Amino acid sequence: MRISRGEQLANYVILIAFALVALYPLLTIFVSALGTDAGAPGGLANFAQAWDVGHFATYMRTSLLVSSLVVVVATVLSIMTGYALGTMRFRGSSIVFYLFLLGIMMPAEAIVVPLYYDLRAIGLTDTIWAIALPQIAQSVAFGTFWLRTYFRTSSRSVVEAARLDGASSWQILWRVLVPLARPAITTLVVLVFMWTWNEFLIPLVMVTSEGLRTAPLGLAFFQGQYTQGFTLLAAGAFLVALPVVIAYLFLQRHFIAGMLEGAVRE
Repeated sequence: MRISRGEQLANYVILIAFALVALYPLLTIFVSALGTDAGAPGGLANFAQAWDVGHFATYMRTSLLVSSLVVVVATVLSIMTGYALGTMRFRGSSIVFYLFLLGIMMPAEAIVVPLYYDLRAIGLTDTIWAIALPQIAQSVAFGTFWLRTYFRTSSRSVVEAARLDGASSWQILWRVLVPLARPAITTLVVLVFMWTWNEFLIPLVMVTSEGLRTAPLGLAFFQGQYTQGFTLLAAGAFLVALPVVIAYLFLQRHFIAGMLEGAVRE
């Protein structure tokens, strides 16, 4: 069905309007960060000063390390568990899947305190692993649910053809299904990266060393130092939010394709 020029124009107007609404908070923070305030030089120099004074180089490095670790481990584990629960039938598979669903429904606030004592008992508090492992578990729960849906509706003819050619289950997964599932996997990667980068509660509870603070946690401490001036705080907030925006802009096509494909499959 051919879309008229008027309908195309209306679609673009609506999309631009929604884009402006979504970008308005970030643009407001950016404009505020360019102003002058007590102790702020003004302009782009505010970002450099906030970066140095707020120790954001250390915080961003920690966030990047934690996010990369969580994304890689959670994605690989989600692919394998989603494939197993989506294509294989074994005793207790439904119970295992419901356990993963329970992990999605369980809020972090309900488990963070007992989890802290468990990790302290094995000497993992105040380490990178204390930040990464709980988020890996949460991300695998969602990733298993997400990819199980994809693998359950994957092309049976392609899988059967691969089996006739002598491919094992491992080869079918990594050589046949994973390349076809690239949009769904990319969507998972973007979501896990955003969730991990923005996580505040787990790093706050699990670490005390300044060198292990993540970017959102470092921003909270930076806010405590600059309660009178808003300009440097806005610059710091913009720096913390920028990696997520960049990641989404680079992967937006695959992200949207994965979301639409998941909606159609559901």
